[in-house]
Amino acid sequence: MSNLKPDSVIACLDCPDHVQAVLDASMWASKRMQTPVGLLHAVPSVQQKAAINYSGCLNIDDENLLLDQFTSHEHLSNSELKAQGKLLLHQAAAYCEQNLHKHKVYTLHRHETLGNSIDYVDEKSQLIVIGHHVTCKSTLSQLIRLSHCPTLVTHAPFSPPTTALFAFDNRATSHKMLDWLCKTPLVRALTIHIVMVGKDTSENCDALREAYARLKQAGINCKKTLLNCRDVCAALNYYQSEHNIGLLMTGAFGQSRLRELLKGSETEKLLGTTKTPYLLFPKA
Repeated sequence: MSNLKPDSVIACLDCPDHVQAVLDASMWASKRMQTPVGLLHAVPSVQQKAAINYSGCLNIDDENLLLDQFTSHEHLSNSELKAQGKLLLHQAAAYCEQNLHKHKVYTLHRHETLGNSIDYVDEKSQLIVIGHHVTCKSTLSQLIRLSHCPTLVTHAPFSPPTTALFAFDNRATSHKMLDWLCKTPLVRALTIHIVMVGKDTSENCDALREAYARLKQAGINCKKTLLNCRDVCAALNYYQSEHNIGLLMTGAFGQSRLRELLKGSETEKLLGTTKTPYLLFPKA
């Protein structure tokens, strides 16, 4: 029987350098969304048996659970991989329980790839949180592209944002994300800058104005800006830096695959350049 709890925030612990940041981001989201945190660890596949160094990934004092005992081995057996995963989950749960008082924390120890594990939790979760550098064979972009759940990507350390940039492009995914932002308590307390990168046309101005009005009607403090620029990634990064915005929010891979092939994926570019937490909404 599955112990996956519906509507959870799922913390993916596949990124040794980002474990604490993923947990901090997951707890931040959990407190705002009033949901439990599911700690997900996927045991590496047979082709990925090289020992992964999780020692020192959490700042908690527990001498009985030192993960560095596994890092002296170049390769681990299946039983050692499972034991390493259980130790990691135990430490992560202890860390969360020190900081989450009213919200439940539970573990998901999956004996399959991270991609299959995310697929397992995808449709029943509210949010998936993952570190910027994954150790599995799938790339971060591949994991996000296949997901049907909003995904928060974080660097280390995680800093709780007070402002967010919502990149609105008037496409279907952007409108779907707008609907979600108007309803979710995740961003309710943030000031949202709704930014559109495109030509200064009446169509774009009207679409931006309507999106801004919807956020205001939902009770969200927000500002709107139209940036007349060809380079979407550069424009968003510049605006975010200039206004010291702590969270980037966009649709994930909203362009056609042909456009991505010809001009490159804006999502890929932003994943590679942004230095703040990045919230991606699945393609409509």
